[in-house]
Amino acid sequence: MRTLVDLPVSLSRDSPTPLSAQLTGWLRHAMLAGTLAPGERLPSSRGLAGQLAVSRTVVTEAYQQLYAEGWLEGRHGSGTYVASLETPIPEAAPAPPPRPPAPAERTIDLTPGTPWVRDYDRAAWKRAWRKAADLPPGDKPDPYGLPHLRELLADHLRRARAVTVGPENVLVTRGTGNGLDLCALALLGGGARAGVEDPGYHVARTVFAARGAEVVPCPVDEDGVIVDGLPADLRVLYTTPAHQYPLGGRLPITRRERLLAWARSTGATVVEDDYDAEFRYDVAPLPALYGLDPSRVVLLGTLSKTLAPDIGVGWLVGPPELLDRIAALRVALGDRTSGPVQHAVATLLERGDLDRHLRRMRLEYARRRAVIVDTLGPLCRLRGDTAGLHLLAELPLETMPGLVAAARERGVLLDSTGRHHYGWERLHGLVIGYGSASLADIRHGCRVIADLITERAGAQRRSE
Repeated sequence: MRTLVDLPVSLSRDSPTPLSAQLTGWLRHAMLAGTLAPGERLPSSRGLAGQLAVSRTVVTEAYQQLYAEGWLEGRHGSGTYVASLETPIPEAAPAPPPRPPAPAERTIDLTPGTPWVRDYDRAAWKRAWRKAADLPPGDKPDPYGLPHLRELLADHLRRARAVTVGPENVLVTRGTGNGLDLCALALLGGGARAGVEDPGYHVARTVFAARGAEVVPCPVDEDGVIVDGLPADLRVLYTTPAHQYPLGGRLPITRRERLLAWARSTGATVVEDDYDAEFRYDVAPLPALYGLDPSRVVLLGTLSKTLAPDIGVGWLVGPPELLDRIAALRVALGDRTSGPVQHAVATLLERGDLDRHLRRMRLEYARRRAVIVDTLGPLCRLRGDTAGLHLLAELPLETMPGLVAAARERGVLLDSTGRHHYGWERLHGLVIGYGSASLADIRHGCRVIADLITERAGAQRRSE
């Protein structure tokens, strides 16, 4: 069995990058490139540390990070292995030369917002629903959610997002949209001003406007929402700090602190949509904004991206007094989360099936993301490629007219930045989702995009 002894691992003590981060990056790249194949055994941390002449801590930290990302898996009593996948990594085909358009035989969906639902643990799924089916139907839905599920979600948030809360801080929702609507009902009144990121998630604008609020667009840059200049009279600000939608920025710690200082000084509530927080590549996770100031932040999460949109389970984390107000509103409106679905999700969490699914999908999505980066990176600037299930291919304004339609004619569905802006479109490009298409389809779709970008760049040069 091959080990790392035969591979040219090279670490530099002169680099500003810590040795553990260098080793993490090297191993991740080796697994992406296929140099380390799924199922292969890695040396022990002690053995690799001796080979590289570094402390064992360096290797241990690298292994732990790759375990967390889903690249590695442990087998009791036998060591550390490259995580196995259900499908092999296809050979990378060279990009073909530009070709004339032809009618597409099939459609490849590269729009954002949908995860991969075809590969799942069928045994775990059936087990969860069998257990839910064994329980009698409830006669009075709990507006807070099942107590046992609230306990499990609190534990999940502690492990996955460094959020320390008890079940009294967790309310089970039907997803992010439902959580947003409940926040709007509890925190906003007619004419109240609610800030949304611009460009940003259009559902937030729709929900706030439907509840009678005045929607205020708040500009974002490549790092996330711009704190300087936020209006002082906002009652609520909706933000996606883990992976801004659609630009993909990760709000830095310094700006998070400024945002919370703004909220404390104005009395505003920050509604944090923990969008795509579970999926990250090449970077360590940032803690949830909620953990920095639970008094000013409401945290929303959902299983629609981590497991499947069809589940219809999410969570809202906040102070007990806010949850009491929201629970009363739910009773008045007849709003509820399905009891059997909550029981099934509780089983998935309790048995560790959801954690295993997340580890497996982190690796799967990393492979897809790498194809997009390798194919389109040389042609345009990519934003937001360190996390989540989508990235932004930034393009010149003159390249954009008709680009989405041209891709559709060649069988590739794309999204652009245009529909995500509330006002003036300050940035242009394609919002490319890699959750719902197979690796082979993503490879083909990226070649179509690359051809279109190349063709348009050539036409632009000829016209100058």
